[in-house]
Amino acid sequence: MYRAFKIVSFTLAMWMVSFHLLGAAEPVDSSWHTDYTVAMDEANRRGKMLLLYFCDPEENELCNRFKAETLGDPMVREKLREYVLAQIPLDTTVVTDGKQVTLLEHAAFKEMLGKPGIAILDFTGQDPALHGRVVSTFPITKKLYYTPEKMAVILDLPPGTLTQRTLIYAVRTHPEKPASTEGKISPDLLREAENHSEHQAQIRRQGHHRWGTRVRRILGRLSPGMMAREVCAESWPGENLLEAAIECVRSWRHSSGHWSAVRARHRFYGYDMKRGSNGTWYATGIFGGK
Repeated sequence: MYRAFKIVSFTLAMWMVSFHLLGAAEPVDSSWHTDYTVAMDEANRRGKMLLLYFCDPEENELCNRFKAETLGDPMVREKLREYVLAQIPLDTTVVTDGKQVTLLEHAAFKEMLGKPGIAILDFTGQDPALHGRVVSTFPITKKLYYTPEKMAVILDLPPGTLTQRTLIYAVRTHPEKPASTEGKISPDLLREAENHSEHQAQIRRQGHHRWGTRVRRILGRLSPGMMAREVCAESWPGENLLEAAIECVRSWRHSSGHWSAVRARHRFYGYDMKRGSNGTWYATGIFGGK
């Protein structure tokens, strides 16, 4: 089962871990840290999200373009005020358990694909299960790039796991602007979406399995008189997380029944996706409303 991993355990022992930065790149401006440890300490102390910008400006033109066009955009800069920020090179290393490893090679950053880009860690404390975890990864490649408008979506994503937030991002950035994430995100529906995505991944088959049983449980957690709807999808094998999320939303668009649910506004919603042993991602959206 794919999960976002904690970088280090957030006990007092965390503060015993030593970090080493190699050749910190020139930051976007003075509000950006260049020391990972200092930035993580501040985010934890202030109860904020930590946004890491992996960037080697002297080696990557896409990195420079993203910094100028997207991070330098006035709208984006205003939203970034809510985050603790750090710009660090791709070869930043962390020393833990006596071993020095490159941060981008840590399991928590697997979906960064070893590329420049944005990663976000949750230190808000809103959900203890998410504290210190990587909850967003947006690598910059020729295929994956983020305009100021898309970056604004990233910065406004609701609390959730890496897979949940990535699928919500894919829904919100679809060109037709479906409305299913405009309601209130529901911890219960997130849990149901997570569990069903995991079930599909385990059996390696997409479908509304056991919906007749599950919907009774779901309705019991919604307000009286509400109805529940579900959408399911699968990616192509071998796609990375972000590509798979975009593909799942694209597949919903090509099904009138699924798209009618994804594009509609619901009072409550939950999305998640999990990867099977066959390399395919399985996605679920569950909605509650009238």
